[in-house]
Amino acid sequence: MDLPAWANDDECRWMQQLRETPQLLAEIAASPQIDLVLQKSLRGRYPDDLVRAALRLHDDRRRAAGKFSRAVEMWVDRVSAEQSTSELVARHKAQRFIAPTWDLCCGMGGDTIAIASQTDVNAVDQSPSMCLRTLWNAELYGVADRLQVRCADVHTLPGYVQGLVHIDPDRRPFSSGKVSRVEDYVPSLDFLLVLMSRVDGGAIKVGPASNFGGKFGTVETELISLHGECKEATLWFGSLMSSTPYRATALPSGETIAGHPLDAVAEQSGLGAYLYDPDPAVVRAGLVDLLAERLGLRRLDAAEEYLTGDTLIESPFVRGFTVLEELPNNERELRHAVRRREWGVIEIKCRHVPVSAESVRRKLPLEGKTSGTLIYARIAGKTRCILAQPAMRVI
Repeated sequence: MDLPAWANDDECRWMQQLRETPQLLAEIAASPQIDLVLQKSLRGRYPDDLVRAALRLHDDRRRAAGKFSRAVEMWVDRVSAEQSTSELVARHKAQRFIAPTWDLCCGMGGDTIAIASQTDVNAVDQSPSMCLRTLWNAELYGVADRLQVRCADVHTLPGYVQGLVHIDPDRRPFSSGKVSRVEDYVPSLDFLLVLMSRVDGGAIKVGPASNFGGKFGTVETELISLHGECKEATLWFGSLMSSTPYRATALPSGETIAGHPLDAVAEQSGLGAYLYDPDPAVVRAGLVDLLAERLGLRRLDAAEEYLTGDTLIESPFVRGFTVLEELPNNERELRHAVRRREWGVIEIKCRHVPVSAESVRRKLPLEGKTSGTLIYARIAGKTRCILAQPAMRVI
């Protein structure tokens, strides 16, 4: 099959060669290990450059395996494997896109594929190889018939873009690595604000730790976690935003909590029978008090996100621990308590108490055969050590 006219760089050409040599990729994938013997054998039968490209693609597919159900067949590279939206997160977001959508800065197509399962998509990226990856990955997922790929600089498109938009600005525009200020994104903040004013609605993907607060006017800010890790913040605007300013969603369960950080003020108390560590999406969305109110839990301290209660709660928004013992922040007492419980393995958790987990671990007498959790937390303004054990599985 011929390449599209815009797929005119060297990377696209080697991708095409690899696609036309499936036996090379299959042999690498079937090998139990990638060693010098295998590489020498492959170079004896295929061009060196093609072997290097195949090995690189194989490694990049392994990197993407935690994000995509069909990663072993997808067209990815190291950058796109790291920056792409996980399949489960993309599917969750795609549920709101029920009309033709532009996916700008589409990369290798993680969000594009999910949105195309719902509606027609115009996918745009200035990189020919990324556009080609999007096209081929869409074919792999069976949604290419709903997709039009455009290789272009998104700055040239505002007059053409209509309806709904999803955009994933580049958060690594410099060789120094990921940036945390939305002012440093590419396209720029000014571009994003103009785009928002010209379309019916859409979503902007931003880093969950970035300074997005107050930068985009009236939006619905959704923090999304996957398996207990906050993956992204999605800023919904226009026709796609709800009336709720903040939302936290936990995947894969899909449970969501929405409101305003000032909608609730949780009760504070001493430590109960259970301690709960809130999902990071809830914390980043500022909805800890609202969650505490809904689950019937209490805060340990106004400056501490840990919650407590006397009843075992199962929720995808909290990880629960059974409290075994509460101690002052005293190294000698802590050592005695750990030795008495015969712990050999310990998990150390803290949020606002400055603690070096490795330094603490080195000083503890971890000579037993059981395991436990040490949590540093502020309770009524004082730092305390809490010995605990997980009370439930992470949902």
